[in-house]
Amino acid sequence: MIASRVAMIHALEESVAPARAAFAQMWPEAYCFDLLDTSLAVDRAEAGALDNAMIGRFRMLADYAASSYGRGGRTAAILFTCSAFGPAIDAVKTNTAIPVLRPNEAAFSEALDLGSRFLIAVTFGPSRESLEAELRAMARAVGKTIQIETIMIEGALAALKAGDGDRHDTLAAATIEQHAATVDVVILGQFSLARAKAAIERRIGSVTVITTPHSAVKAIRRLTDGARSTIRQIGGTQDA
Repeated sequence: MIASRVAMIHALEESVAPARAAFAQMWPEAYCFDLLDTSLAVDRAEAGALDNAMIGRFRMLADYAASSYGRGGRTAAILFTCSAFGPAIDAVKTNTAIPVLRPNEAAFSEALDLGSRFLIAVTFGPSRESLEAELRAMARAVGKTIQIETIMIEGALAALKAGDGDRHDTLAAATIEQHAATVDVVILGQFSLARAKAAIERRIGSVTVITTPHSAVKAIRRLTDGARSTIRQIGGTQDA
């Protein structure tokens, strides 16, 4: 039986496969569909900052996703997988009735429960500042003092785009190994980095490695299960 209909909105095509894999592993009953706009990442990198026009594009994508109806019923939640667009996703959250999840917020919440010294690894440069600011804001909200180091894994995304996944994983593992000795948690800040988790863990031993897609799937399942329970309690129905 289909559990829920979940929309995933991507700015990088490399995010699609790891997001799909996380759902297949952790919540195969969900029906997921993808909206991909690769111009978002290009435009964001060239502009250097988010503007109102781009925020408007995110709202349009979210409105479309939220109105979708079919297998699994009406869309129950939206997962954005593009980590460089936090303020645009927050703008969507305030105007959307269903749960909307930033790509990293579930991973950051999980990390804050596990320690206070964090290494964030990214392969898309514009993600760096927004992710660090997001984690600091979440830590302040729970009254926690943290230390963050954010690193860019040069060449990894280019290797992945060229079809060389092994080189992507090797670069990620080698770079993270140089910085992981003094942290409690390594957070892989791009969905596309999740594929390198095993290679990274082999290099860094006992340090916890958190991937964004797996944390996001767990969070969305909790959120939608809670909504479905509320519907049942008030006598509503949910399409299967």
